Amino acid sequence: GKLIWWYTMLINNNLKHCRENLEMTQEELGYVLGVTKGTVANWENGNDSIPLRQVVKICNQYDLSVDYLLGISRANKLYSKIPKLNKNNIGKRIKQLREKLNYSQSVFAEECGIAQSTLSLYETGNRLINTLTLQVICIKFKVSADELLDRKKEQ
Repeated sequence: GKLIWWYTMLINNNLKHCRENLEMTQEELGYVLGVTKGTVANWENGNDSIPLRQVVKICNQYDLSVDYLLGISRANKLYSKIPKLNKNNIGKRIKQLREKLNYSQSVFAEECGIAQSTLSLYETGNRLINTLTLQVICIKFKVSADELLDRKKEQ
């Protein structure tokens, strides 16, 4: 409940902050992402969550790290662009993280506030992880979203 609301507000406030730093209106960002001004406003107001594909599109377009946009890190580090999200590879990295932490699927899922069946879909690459769950995992287990998404740090 309350923790999910806090994570959602963190994403939305950072999205607005990043958009304003780019000196863009909601309408301009919407145009770049192929969505309406209202959709951007709903993301920023916490009425809807921003899909991970849109997060990556913003980060690729404006040289932002996913960690920075999601409020996981206060520093914006430069990462390589992701041409296409690979659900299988992301799922494998989530599973590797869970196994490294020595968590069962059910315990890890509970820690992340999701159903075990949903975690299984993520780990097997049958579903792309949603933005909120990615953020929860990264904050809770102190890992980088950029690295889970396989973005390479640029020197």
